[in-house]
Amino acid sequence: MLVYPSAIDLSSSHLQFLARELTTHRRRIGSRWRRLDPGRQALLVLAHLRCGDTYTRLAVGFGVGLATVCRYIHEAVELLAALAPDLADAAKVASRKAYVILDGTLLLIDRVAADRPYYSGKHKRHGMNVQVLADPAGRLLRVSPALPGSVHDLTAARIHGIVDALAAADIPCWADKAYRGAGGPVRVPYRGKWHNLSPGQQAVNRSHARIRAPGERAVSTLKTWRLLRRLRCSTTHITNLTRAVLTLHLNAG
Repeated sequence: MLVYPSAIDLSSSHLQFLARELTTHRRRIGSRWRRLDPGRQALLVLAHLRCGDTYTRLAVGFGVGLATVCRYIHEAVELLAALAPDLADAAKVASRKAYVILDGTLLLIDRVAADRPYYSGKHKRHGMNVQVLADPAGRLLRVSPALPGSVHDLTAARIHGIVDALAAADIPCWADKAYRGAGGPVRVPYRGKWHNLSPGQQAVNRSHARIRAPGERAVSTLKTWRLLRRLRCSTTHITNLTRAVLTLHLNAG
């Protein structure tokens, strides 16, 4: 078997943060000796989340068994997911901003054509729908739990209570036309083909697009974690994965 050196495009603060949390967790549960110390376990988990390295590659690279890799990753992901902000926390942070940007994205999954609930008619792909809240600079504030890809963005936002939470906190929100009908604080562009809009409506839509554009940066930030570009795990684990990535981004970015 050939072995080569590799690198992870993350700062040392990500490793230090996760290693500290794992050390605290091990002390709390009274964990005994393990094959990898918290620092090495943290490195293994970051390689999986950031680079999308498979369990097999990680097992060979770190000199442990597949079961150990699986256990280490699940332990760290559950630990990080529990630290992620909930909607109330995100709304509290958002209330100190001028406004927020709401956008939905599809996390691709490995499914066959028969799995219709996960098929997105908009993207023509199988995936999971997640709702992303960002601040005016395009920084991530919250990532919602994952729903099947067939769920419309507006429906997903309502299921998660995002619209109601923003309305209760009186937080202005910019979103795309998929959220038309949300009401409350959610602002969307004028509907219709460009040439059918009046000059005033066209100007409003251009301004709206400029304000909303940083939200795309937040979605791109989420997908710099390569594991989220095409998920091959059970759909029940995807929410924890996105919450784990959010925790790392907010605490060590």
